[in-house]
Amino acid sequence: MLARIKEFLGMEAKPKEEASQQEVEKVAEEEKAKPRIGYIHLSGCTGDAMSLTENYDILAPLLTEMVDIVYGQTLADVWYDVENNPYAIDDMPEMDLVLIEGSVCLQDEHSMHELLKAREKAGLVVAFGSCAATGCFTRYSRGGQQANPRHESFVPIADIIKVDLAMPGCPPSPEIIAKTVVAVINGDMDYLQPMMDLVGYTEACGCDLQLKVVNQALCIGCGTCAMSCQTRAVTMTNGRPEVNSDRCIKCGICYIQCPRSWWPADRIKQDLGL
Repeated sequence: MLARIKEFLGMEAKPKEEASQQEVEKVAEEEKAKPRIGYIHLSGCTGDAMSLTENYDILAPLLTEMVDIVYGQTLADVWYDVENNPYAIDDMPEMDLVLIEGSVCLQDEHSMHELLKAREKAGLVVAFGSCAATGCFTRYSRGGQQANPRHESFVPIADIIKVDLAMPGCPPSPEIIAKTVVAVINGDMDYLQPMMDLVGYTEACGCDLQLKVVNQALCIGCGTCAMSCQTRAVTMTNGRPEVNSDRCIKCGICYIQCPRSWWPADRIKQDLGL
């Protein structure tokens, strides 16, 4: 197992005969303290979970050997009888990290309770995908659906609880999911800093490119926004992005991927004494 993990992390595994007793004991201790991870699905299309399980070549060592999945409806063999006891989730275990997919419906008592309990039980809460991070297409929800017509108000989870990391995308790529989990395992906060900065970014629209990049003379015409758009709502015209509002689902990925959206204007003014 250790060899497979080191291979995934780009490390060269030592032959067994070269490992010292101290190294063996260290590895054994690390294995006992594998991060405890939970997965919660709220209001979304389950595309984020599908992206997670599409980590074909690294899914097995990542989810079975590097971490312990201790809570979730799809990734853990744990059954909570919420139909007969809506508050069975009060038995939710302690977790180092919880991935929360989907926005939360304010009229859904169970989802609200599960979200609040996850914040109480988890060390790190990750808004997993754009629905959880920004609301994404659930911003268009009006209620009135046949199954639950009272379910009509959906907000990003940061509107309700404190979120530590935001992983955007509709859905996030399998690679960024794997790298994020590994970064959490290794405590690599520098790698996670951009996701920490995104936590307060709960309002998203393709118009952000025009207002915050083009209008500020920051656009360099690289086309990253158009290439990152997962609904092809962004096109490049005369070296500048144009957004088709009929295609935009408000996931925010175009603005987040723009290399100039992170332009530290305040820091530059401070350094220049302006």
